[in-house]
Amino acid sequence: MNPWMWVLAGGVFETSWAVAMKMSDGFANIAWTAVTLSFLFASIYFLNSGLKRGLPVGGGYAVWVGVGAIGSIVMGILIFGESLQITRLMFAAIIIVGIIGVELSCKPEGGDHGQDS
Repeated sequence: MNPWMWVLAGGVFETSWAVAMKMSDGFANIAWTAVTLSFLFASIYFLNSGLKRGLPVGGGYAVWVGVGAIGSIVMGILIFGESLQITRLMFAAIIIVGIIGVELSCKPEGGDHGQDS
């Protein structure tokens, strides 16, 4: 699997743990706290898997955080009714352009490309 797919999956889990953390009510709800921690560990696992397959740490981390940030903005709007201000959407678009730019400018190096673990 392409190392960027691992980082993308990690970014999806990054979004998931942020949403679950909001649902945990400041970690007062034990069930949502457990979900938050599960998604957090999954997110880190997927980021690590991309890095193990040769992605540079700066590029991999930047894309992982960016995907999580954009996902969190979208889920905040859809689930929690957060603001749809044009300036907010404009700056989110800048993040998306940055994610694409970082991905295009970072090529996997060395690494462990053949393993699926």
